[in-house]
Amino acid sequence: MNDVAKITELLQPYLNNDHFYVVEVKVAGTRGGKLKITLLLDSDEGITIEECASISRQLGNQLEEMEFFGEAPFTLEVSSPGVDFPLTSPRQFRRNIGRTLALALMNGKTVKGKLDSVTDEQIVLDVETVKLSKTKQKAVLTAGLAPADPSDRPEGPTPFRFDTIKQATVEISFK
Repeated sequence: MNDVAKITELLQPYLNNDHFYVVEVKVAGTRGGKLKITLLLDSDEGITIEECASISRQLGNQLEEMEFFGEAPFTLEVSSPGVDFPLTSPRQFRRNIGRTLALALMNGKTVKGKLDSVTDEQIVLDVETVKLSKTKQKAVLTAGLAPADPSDRPEGPTPFRFDTIKQATVEISFK
């Protein structure tokens, strides 16, 4: 078991019976040098600075008492993922129902739309219609490029299995 898996396991008692969930665990540096442990945690309602600090103190003390990294010094950072952090779990997607997402798909395509629903296997995104400006339409025609097959461009409510999504991010709007 590697350090990330061990730390994730040690973290479980501090997650309040799955009220909080692990988004990401990173261990940077090398044993014998200074190590940096970064934990990103969240919950369905979000996580406060005080909750992050409490988990950090408890886990940090446990790691020190266990001499988890031997004599190597380490820094432990516990925080929530920023709004620009990619969504990685169904729970994160559920928190963002109704928001606009940008998906980078495994097939190299990108789509944007409003998140309608989430199951454990997939999401349904109300995909926005892609409109080319007149300049771009003219450039496509001038270059002799045939318009893409409309069936190749999803529109409206479209299901996307999690295994087809390379990256999903929330689009920030200040409108």
